Amino acid sequence: MIDGVRVKKLKVIPDERGRLMEILRADDECFIEFGQVYLTSAYPGVTKAWHYHKSQTDNFAVVKGMMKVVLYDSRDDSFTKGEINEFFIGDHNPALVTIPPLVYHGFKCISDTEAIVINTPTATYNYKEPDEFRVDPRSGEIPYDWARKDG
Repeated sequence: MIDGVRVKKLKVIPDERGRLMEILRADDECFIEFGQVYLTSAYPGVTKAWHYHKSQTDNFAVVKGMMKVVLYDSRDDSFTKGEINEFFIGDHNPALVTIPPLVYHGFKCISDTEAIVINTPTATYNYKEPDEFRVDPRSGEIPYDWARKDG
């Protein structure tokens, strides 16, 4: 696993009224600090990638549908430089993925319906100077193919 990445299996507590699932708690090992909470989504087959943050840590949980979340470590000082991690999270595998600064990440909706991600980053979004740096997923700069891999 890429250095600094953490995965927390999420526990769903169902009853006859519905369900409850804690995503991130202040007493979790992966908790650093709170910046904001936001929702983002992707429609079936849509890829949203690549980007990274210089100082922000992201905490992704898919609360509807299924996403393939992919990370790429390009950090020169990392012993996992060049490593790629794939996580299939959502309805069938509830988990929280913590993504450290400088690790490229993106996701692709792999369910038949819109998939929804809740992110709890460690910083608020700065509209004037965003801590967000992008690479086109088709540029070849990151050695990953977003196409479905059967067999």
